[in-house]
Amino acid sequence: MTDITEPPFNQAEIERDRTAVADFLLRLRRKRITDPRVLAAFEAVPRRLFVPHSARDNAYLDRALPIECGQSISAPELVAMMTAALDVPPGAQVLEIGTGSGYQAAVLAGLAQHVYTIDRFRTLVELAELRFRTLKLHNITTLVGDGTLGWPANAMFDRIVVTAATEAVPEALFRQLRPKGILIAPVGPVEGVQKLMRYLRDEKGIHESVLADVRFVPLIPGKAERL
Repeated sequence: MTDITEPPFNQAEIERDRTAVADFLLRLRRKRITDPRVLAAFEAVPRRLFVPHSARDNAYLDRALPIECGQSISAPELVAMMTAALDVPPGAQVLEIGTGSGYQAAVLAGLAQHVYTIDRFRTLVELAELRFRTLKLHNITTLVGDGTLGWPANAMFDRIVVTAATEAVPEALFRQLRPKGILIAPVGPVEGVQKLMRYLRDEKGIHESVLADVRFVPLIPGKAERL
């Protein structure tokens, strides 16, 4: 299993990390992500803990980075855009499909009452759990499972975020979305460019809007046989 521990920062590393976070928050404000709760949630989560050791000095660069099991951690500004678009209220129950490194779930934990996160790779879930314990995040529940089925045992959810590409959002996820709930997912050809979609449920049905063009790894049914 990957070792997520690291030696203590020296003063130069502390200052470099502090500067990188400050610059990241400034970039978010320039993109009109100004909600103090959202900014505080990102400031509280050290992204360097969620990227490979060799990439930690580049943790806040605006690009995706590879992680275990052939997956990736999304660029920080994309994670921020998705988080802001979710508009997570205090007390919300949030479902994440695609735990990955655990970074998105850790950020959401600072906004929601509870976060439920699913991944098909046991290795990724176990590594994310280590990171959550390191950060003393106790309002995240993990599951190794089929994200296309959602989490029926804990339905319904106020917010759902899908961090893998799908040609169509699985109906199971819409069924688990509460009235006035929001679901965000990258929708489109899994081998090409997708549209990052925002779905809002109200008394008249589901209303959709497009947030951006994106590229995500595919949402694959079932649990991984290995890893």
